[in-house]
Amino acid sequence: MTFLRWVSAVFISNLLLVGAWSQPAQPGVVSRVQVPSQEARAGQAVMLDGWFFAAPADQPAPTVLLLHGCGGMLNGRGLPSQRIRDYAALLNAQGWHALALDSLSARGEKELCTQRIGTRRVTNTERRQDVLGALQWLAAQPGVDASRLALLGWSHGGSAVLSATNRLHPDVAAASVRPRLAVAFYPGCDTDRRRGFQPATDTLLLLGLADDWTPAAPCQALAREGRPAVTVRAWEGAVHGFDGTAPVRHRADVPNGVNPGQGVHVGGHPQARDESRQVLLQALQHAFAR
Repeated sequence: MTFLRWVSAVFISNLLLVGAWSQPAQPGVVSRVQVPSQEARAGQAVMLDGWFFAAPADQPAPTVLLLHGCGGMLNGRGLPSQRIRDYAALLNAQGWHALALDSLSARGEKELCTQRIGTRRVTNTERRQDVLGALQWLAAQPGVDASRLALLGWSHGGSAVLSATNRLHPDVAAASVRPRLAVAFYPGCDTDRRRGFQPATDTLLLLGLADDWTPAAPCQALAREGRPAVTVRAWEGAVHGFDGTAPVRHRADVPNGVNPGQGVHVGGHPQARDESRQVLLQALQHAFAR
């Protein structure tokens, strides 16, 4: 689908839907939906914007929950970013639905990347509650196979993947809906590693060994502690955002990272990008076939 056709589909189906649909979503159509987080304010669930990318399917299909990084989910037009659209198309081509979840807009934030860790209002706690709420929401949707769900997150969203599948969090241990697979691209692993990590599902970590924003070493250590449920694939010379297509650049506006105050490097790595997508699809195919 071309970008213009995609935009047309978005606006044709741009109805805010709460709760379960009365009928399955139309294949090939992108629907804007509202999804309840498990976080509550004044006794009401925080409602999050989501974008549901429906795959062609004659029966309930597997679904992957997409979790954006610190830069947020939306581009300057208020639509899902190129990375989100690319991965949704990749998943749809396999016959799987995708739900992209926006954890920032409902909380009055546009991005977190330039905010120091410790000052952010949206943390792993809020994002974990978002994931758990979204999994319950997905399980109630017609056209979604509730027994075949997966998580896919990048950076801050990758950290959310880990938090939402760590049994040591009481809300995770009590969750009634669990994914078959959790996949995290270059997550920050320190928080859950310090807490202790007991994976509630098979977990795949995709890392860049030259990442100076969310370094690979803590994730490799977390994987050793979580074996055999946690698998790592890592690429030499790959920095943060290696699955993108933009050239590597220095971001001086990021206060966090391996060298706080000195910025970080972000950009694509063709080999890591291509191989990580193959690894991702193979892992999902294996998980959904069980």
